[in-house]
Amino acid sequence: MIKLIVGLGNPGQQYEKTRHNAGFLFLDYLFSGSWLNESRFNGQTASMIIENTPVQLLKPMAFMNRSGQAVGNLARYHKIDFNEILVVHDELDFKAGVVKLKKGGGHAGHNGLKDIIAHLGSSDFYRLRIGIDCPSSSHQVSNYVLSEPNKIESEKICTTFSEVCLCIPDIVLGDILKAMNKLNAKI
Repeated sequence: MIKLIVGLGNPGQQYEKTRHNAGFLFLDYLFSGSWLNESRFNGQTASMIIENTPVQLLKPMAFMNRSGQAVGNLARYHKIDFNEILVVHDELDFKAGVVKLKKGGGHAGHNGLKDIIAHLGSSDFYRLRIGIDCPSSSHQVSNYVLSEPNKIESEKICTTFSEVCLCIPDIVLGDILKAMNKLNAKI
């Protein structure tokens, strides 16, 4: 069962619609209510009920590389175990609009995941990887993730958000295999 959904991104208007903010953008798509600025978690939080289950939402307001402290603090405060956490983040290894759900694994160079793993003391949490494609050269990664996707990429990502929202009840209730079969089959 999932009790915390974390969306990764960078705070600030200049980053609002960038590829790296796929996690923030997904949470905004999932939840249209008001977010609370909570300094004790260094993040924006919200709560929602999904399939009669209370779920905490978190957008860490430290920059991507320091997302872990907010996740760790909120998880400890609400007594949420690492295997009850879903982290939504951008994924360079997938084409724009491709999404994959998995549990555990390494950080694959994603500094937000790296910091969360360090603060939780485990990599055994769920990840929802939102494809953003990759630049033609590895030297362009930083500029690429901090730029906005073109119109076609944005439409693909938005369509992905819609499809993922249909699977969120299964994910929250712990029917991960069912959600994986739906989402991962689209690759």
